[in-house]
Amino acid sequence: MTELKRDLGLWGAASIGIGAIIGTGIFVLLGVAAGLAGPSVIFSFMIAGLTALLTGLSSAELSSFITEAGGSYIYTTKAFGRLPGFIIGWLVSFDYIVGSSAVSIGFASYFTYFLHLPPIQSTIVAVAIVWPLILMILNLKGIKEASGANNGLVFLKVSALILFIIVGTTYIFGHHNLSNYIPFFPTGINGMLSGAAIIFFAFIGFNTVTMAAEEIKDPQKNVPRAVLLAFAVCTLLYILVALVAVGLLNWQILGMSAAPVEAALTVATNNFWILEFVAISALFATTSVILSSIIGGSRALFSMSRHKSLPVIFSRISKNGVPLFTVIISGISISLIILVSYGNLDQLASIFNFGTLLTFIFINLSLLKLRRSLPNIERRFKVPYYPLTPILGIISCVGLAFYLNHNSLIYGGSWVLIGIVIFLLNRWRLKRKNEKLGKIIKW
Repeated sequence: MTELKRDLGLWGAASIGIGAIIGTGIFVLLGVAAGLAGPSVIFSFMIAGLTALLTGLSSAELSSFITEAGGSYIYTTKAFGRLPGFIIGWLVSFDYIVGSSAVSIGFASYFTYFLHLPPIQSTIVAVAIVWPLILMILNLKGIKEASGANNGLVFLKVSALILFIIVGTTYIFGHHNLSNYIPFFPTGINGMLSGAAIIFFAFIGFNTVTMAAEEIKDPQKNVPRAVLLAFAVCTLLYILVALVAVGLLNWQILGMSAAPVEAALTVATNNFWILEFVAISALFATTSVILSSIIGGSRALFSMSRHKSLPVIFSRISKNGVPLFTVIISGISISLIILVSYGNLDQLASIFNFGTLLTFIFINLSLLKLRRSLPNIERRFKVPYYPLTPILGIISCVGLAFYLNHNSLIYGGSWVLIGIVIFLLNRWRLKRKNEKLGKIIKW
């Protein structure tokens, strides 16, 4: 059995996207980006959001006529062939795992903060290692169960961000103090763009919806709608939260905070229940991101296995209708990366962004290619202002890549080379196997 169950509707699919998007990016990396950009971090969010939207539109069109699990891996394979598709699928699975590792560190930071434990790195790392393994077990229960838990977490974290915006805005307007917005560009345009390159991490989760396309009802209609709905909700919330946070707290203090959202909120209110609810919502937020990322990463590996780019055992489905081995691999790998990196959040985020930017470039290239090679196929959604939109998507991703940490290029490039070696070894193995059986395999 290699077919997944279609158990998700529009809101369930959109919730997976929102669950994957809103997490460490806003609750932890807001502080990192503010330290780089100052008050212009508001523009950093806008630039990163626009860059992600350009690719989100391309992804929405592709998902309207390619409804197989695998997202960008499937798109690239259909457009450019098996090897480029494998490289993108390999990067996507790696990104989900590395991204979840970074989010797990964010969860652990807030967990220790919420329980008023000393922020000792060893404690943070220990919590971050255990939590993905627990969520892996939940994923093994089935997509319906995982999605149900995710829906509840999404509701709670969105409610907390709306509460933060309302309380913070009321305080800023009530005190008529806009001094924290001046100077708006304390580190210049480069600081703002560096902030955008880091905060880009906060927008990429919409692609998780396309990874689970095979488990969504009426995917030609619901997948593109879910992608755009998730993106619209999250972008609006992000920009408003950044605007309020910078107005409440000096950007330099915000940049040094491990819990920037709550640190900013303490300026606006001393209400115990509001502060505690927003603090615990960061735990909900990061948990839902890890949960959604295990779904996305496991489906990428599952899709590659089903197409024989990875050993076929990874396409085995459990009695609960989930790809058993790839879910286990994803959960364990997240914990191992946390252990090896010892919770270096900045480095993990940069490595993640390298793979994501390259993946987004290929999503846009795939749209350009498939518009030409499959011009007559029915598309339930079409990118506006084609071909300008995907071309701008490519250019913006290339531009942001120049502002990434150099180590991310080294680690990301090394991962691509490892993937190519695995692909070639698997190809050689299948070729030998088919030669013995007298079959011809096409690559």
